[in-house]
Amino acid sequence: MLTKAKREFIEFMMGADVLRFGDFVTKSGRNTPYFVNTGNYKTGLQNSKLGEFYAALIKETLGDNFDAMFGPAYKGIPLATSTSGALARNFGIDKPFFFNRKEVKDHGEGGSIVGYKPKDNDRVIIIEDVITAGTAIRETMPVLTSCADVKVTDMFISVNRCEVGTTAGKTAVDEVGEEFGIRVHALVTVRDIREYLSELPEYAELLPKMDAYMEQYCVF
Repeated sequence: MLTKAKREFIEFMMGADVLRFGDFVTKSGRNTPYFVNTGNYKTGLQNSKLGEFYAALIKETLGDNFDAMFGPAYKGIPLATSTSGALARNFGIDKPFFFNRKEVKDHGEGGSIVGYKPKDNDRVIIIEDVITAGTAIRETMPVLTSCADVKVTDMFISVNRCEVGTTAGKTAVDEVGEEFGIRVHALVTVRDIREYLSELPEYAELLPKMDAYMEQYCVF
């Protein structure tokens, strides 16, 4: 169901040129008529508003029932920082955040983790942009488990593409849930985007491409 909050977020992404339509190739090598690139957020206002969208979803689903949030390098870094600020500012939920370097630092404090140092039994949530084939989360989990014996409970993303993963009939989100025990929460899904576009005459020619892509790759 396309709620007011989902509609606002879709329009926010489109206004920031983060949600784009055309011919693209995903990280998993699939040709797609739409693409989500959170790297296109580039102003203070955009970053602040983005954090508020994520914070509202976290407050709605978890409240303050977690210990820290992790933003995987690179796109997860600004997402986690803006979300942590919005949680504290809007809801009084002041939680630490941390992120990783792609390259391990061999001087100073060393290591690959920046920010909060997780402890055993910490309940950690991941702040990311999208899940397409689940590749990124499989790279992220070893980073987290090498820090401490943390419990990764939930993951928050901008868009659930609802795409099949490596197992027929299961989405990448389903696989992440089964493999790691992580609940994935999305601000919007591909169905929400498709429903939004159907209301706008200027996107009529795009709808058949969206439908064909969803039929080929998506599981609902």
